[in-house]
Amino acid sequence: MTSKELTPLLDGVLVANRGEIAVRIISTLKRLGIRSVAIHSKEDSQSPHVKNADSSYILKGDSVERTYLCGETIISIAKLAGVAAIIPGYGFLSESADFAELVKLVG
Repeated sequence: MTSKELTPLLDGVLVANRGEIAVRIISTLKRLGIRSVAIHSKEDSQSPHVKNADSSYILKGDSVERTYLCGETIISIAKLAGVAAIIPGYGFLSESADFAELVKLVG
């Protein structure tokens, strides 16, 4: 599929990761003309992935388990942001079968 064919299918994508991988994903989404949504902890609020995304949402919590690993919160943010997909990147939720099941239930 070309980027023009993908754009109508993906109104927006939530990037459920941080750091360099999130920056690369967001950069690719921009090149494809797809809206990017970042999530971040309080500590990551000035990170490049947050600054480069079209919009961002803070994850309330004081640990990785309560922020980047909280699948229910991330699903809620995805619904609020009106995205069509979630990219978990690597690590964090990409290795969670429970998160994949949550995403399937939403779709």
